[in-house]
Amino acid sequence: MIAVKHLHKSFRVHVRQARWIDAVRHLWRRQYRTVEAVKDISFTIETGEIVGFLGPNGAGKTTTMKMLAGLLYPTSGEITVGGFVPFEQKPEFKKMMSLVMGQKSQLIWDIPPMETFLVNKAIYDIDDRTFRRTLEELVELLELQPLLTKPTRSLSLGQRMRCELAAALLHRPAILFLDEPTIGLDVHTQEKVRRFIAEYNREYQTTILLTSHYMGDVTALCDRVMIINHGMLIYDGELSVLTETLAPYKRLEIHFPIVPSVPWDDYGEVVAMEDGKVTLRVPRDKVAEVSAHVLQHFHVHDLTIQDPPMEEVITRAFQEGLHGS
Repeated sequence: MIAVKHLHKSFRVHVRQARWIDAVRHLWRRQYRTVEAVKDISFTIETGEIVGFLGPNGAGKTTTMKMLAGLLYPTSGEITVGGFVPFEQKPEFKKMMSLVMGQKSQLIWDIPPMETFLVNKAIYDIDDRTFRRTLEELVELLELQPLLTKPTRSLSLGQRMRCELAAALLHRPAILFLDEPTIGLDVHTQEKVRRFIAEYNREYQTTILLTSHYMGDVTALCDRVMIINHGMLIYDGELSVLTETLAPYKRLEIHFPIVPSVPWDDYGEVVAMEDGKVTLRVPRDKVAEVSAHVLQHFHVHDLTIQDPPMEEVITRAFQEGLHGS
């Protein structure tokens, strides 16, 4: 569904100096530098996949997303999305994809969301029957009924984001680009949006590329992740493999009536020790042995075994420049 080969994107940026004399000089003679936002990345995404696209601010995520959506022209390389070249901006391409950016709005600010939906119906030439059926489904899934007739400016951020998703999906796109779709949302609304995206993908086999700084979005929705840093793709593979590669240990949280006074360093690296709880970092191949020993020799209220926080794994990927396939 999406194929990218040796994609580059660079920008020519005006260099500005702080001193006033330099600012005056630049009225006649400007200096520029070239910023490489994306450097020779290649990947493919199959129909129906949900792929997480991760990286720190300025890594090249949004630039890549905009090239895939046809908003930016690449400096070099090849892109096909659903068989189309995005920057050719053919009407058939626009009808098969949608881009949702958490920090941008397609809703018309001074009118209710329902009016925006009707505008999109006309833009995408959706027939009346399909529009009603799709709208009813989206309203139910996203719980939009009370919001349809309220002015967009009066809606909360979470309410607007749910309406943004509905507006983007009215024409039932085959490809959905989601750029920070849960940014700024409370935990409850984040969970609603994630659940909706997962259900929509299962129902329609929509191909989804997701960028997010919230690891909860990634772990809830994506089996595969791509990591970009300084414009270069440093990992493309399964999320579980990434975790095992960069975090060859698990966390044991052990709850006691009273924490025993023993050398816990003998069992693993002590992450935290609080009233009634010890948290250990234990090599994966030692987890079963350590857990069995603790349960056999101590009075334990509860013991949980967890993978390390995904933020920790991703941070190590950035630091180590890991490559995967």
